[in-house]
Amino acid sequence: MFNPITIETQVRAFIAENFHYRGEVESLPATASLLESGLVDSMGVLELVTFLESTFPLQIADDEMMPENLDTIAAIVAFVRRKCIPHREVLANAG
Repeated sequence: MFNPITIETQVRAFIAENFHYRGEVESLPATASLLESGLVDSMGVLELVTFLESTFPLQIADDEMMPENLDTIAAIVAFVRRKCIPHREVLANAG
């Protein structure tokens, strides 16, 4: 569930379905700025946050909604993994 490839695939599918990327979403470089390219605007960031919170076991605080976490596919994948690690450890220790 927290495999970086699975996270990236889900994020790319969301981008393809919700934003107007003209090419194949698989060809979008993982390090390309979603904001600078105009693919995602401020409303798009909110849509992305809603998607991440509904897809993965995480809550994103207002102060975490920054380009370092949400501006590229690679940053999003790393952010989701960081946010989900505590949940995974709690589940492992609950058994």
